[in-house]
Amino acid sequence: MKSLMIAASTAALALIAVPAVSQAQEVYGTVGYANVDADGANLGAIQGRLGYKFNPYVGIEGEGAFGIGDDTVGAVDIELKHQLGAYVVGFAPVAPNVDLFARVGYSSAEFDTTLGSIDGDGVAYGVGGQYRFTDKDGVRLDWTRHDYDAGNADVWALAYTRKF
Repeated sequence: MKSLMIAASTAALALIAVPAVSQAQEVYGTVGYANVDADGANLGAIQGRLGYKFNPYVGIEGEGAFGIGDDTVGAVDIELKHQLGAYVVGFAPVAPNVDLFARVGYSSAEFDTTLGSIDGDGVAYGVGGQYRFTDKDGVRLDWTRHDYDAGNADVWALAYTRKF
């Protein structure tokens, strides 16, 4: 539980800091669907992010998700209750409207099962890309690996992105 509180505090600080510096280069948000492969259980989630780019190459992101789909592995039902994370992001602009990126941070999640609740927290890292079809609107695809102390999760996400 202490780890969950640390993750939530870190994500909240990242999200609180963004409006205070909104006059800087770029503030953005995303909302989309994530497929969570948690040690063999395929779960669905709605995921949102709020990010701030200090310059075209470096930024931070706060992330949150809640489960919308569960799975059964053996006789055990598994569902993602929630996930929070905070990341440092490195961007590589490859065209005026296309960025590739890599990110590393800390993530915490809670899973409900028929055997009880499972909490996990640890390092998370991933890569992805985004394409803007207007100056403010775009689409993002990414993969993130969550190395939790209670197991691992690979998350593929597809999201709408909006620059503020």
